[in-house]
Amino acid sequence: MPGRDNLVIFSGTVCKEPRRSVSPSGIPHCQFILEHHSRHIEAGLNRRVWCWMPIVINGQVEQNISQCIVIGVILNIQGFLCSYKGRHGLYKIVLHAKKIELIESGE
Repeated sequence: MPGRDNLVIFSGTVCKEPRRSVSPSGIPHCQFILEHHSRHIEAGLNRRVWCWMPIVINGQVEQNISQCIVIGVILNIQGFLCSYKGRHGLYKIVLHAKKIELIESGE
């Protein structure tokens, strides 16, 4: 649909061990949680921001970097948001990565 953008740039630290799998058709998948902390000015006030964002990597997106994704690694991710109906009927937002940049290793 033209005119409807869905592009997100998000950075943070990998805070849970990634789950890796391969589909029956051979497509690699990687899922993990990115923890974000920042400060923003909102309504003239300084605000501390914190959140966890589920990240999904499907296919060969930055495959060399996806192998380096471990707890403590800091990443910058560009992708799109999608919602899923999870267990218990609750919806959750997930960021599907299209481009990944390693900012700092966890070592």
